[in-house]
Amino acid sequence: MKAPFAIFLAVVAAALLSMIVYGMRGSGRDADAERKGSQFLMGLGDFLVHWFMWALTPVERLSLRLGLTPDFFNFAGLLCGLASGFLIGAGWLEWGGLAIALGGIADIFDGRIARARKLTSPYGTFIDSTLDRFVEVFAFLGFVVYLRHLPLGPFLATAALAGSLLVSYTRARGESLGVTCKEGLMQRAERLALTFLACMLDAPATGSAGWTPGTLVGGVLALIAVGTFITAAHRTIWISARLRDTSRK
Repeated sequence: MKAPFAIFLAVVAAALLSMIVYGMRGSGRDADAERKGSQFLMGLGDFLVHWFMWALTPVERLSLRLGLTPDFFNFAGLLCGLASGFLIGAGWLEWGGLAIALGGIADIFDGRIARARKLTSPYGTFIDSTLDRFVEVFAFLGFVVYLRHLPLGPFLATAALAGSLLVSYTRARGESLGVTCKEGLMQRAERLALTFLACMLDAPATGSAGWTPGTLVGGVLALIAVGTFITAAHRTIWISARLRDTSRK
């Protein structure tokens, strides 16, 4: 068994155990996630959101004690994103998946640390969202390179990248015009979870099914591509309708 996959199984086992503890303790909903309106799977995965924030609480407290800043996590996430693209492109999918996961955790902490230390600012909002796009681009470019042996592999990776950027752009453009739209199924949390799982599970899934390596990754990227284009189209229509209504008043 490869080391990264063994780490993945250990993390899954620890996560399931911690979910049981979380449920038995009756731990409440995370206040910061509530204020931010964090969602997963359009609200269907709210249990996972609040459990995950609870599980990360010890690390958050340690980070605050150590005086780690939001920028520390912003640039740690950027480095993880760069590493994920390189590792995936080199064919080390499992290590690339772990880098994706670490980058996602860093992205959670930059905002939470900023809010906990009352350091939120336009600079922080800009650098956070902008570096997130860099991180996604790095990872998807890695998929473009890795999937070059599949007939539609690079196309699927490029389509997933394009759709992801459109989802972010429609929200950012709407907010610049005074309309906030966070709706949609294939947001960043869902994309991170899917790409992470695809990296970790591709080898065992394709090996047991006798498929070409990368087939599962390609299928997941196709799902992301379709989901992101639908989400971007939904946001475009939703924001346009509200801007039209505003202009008529």
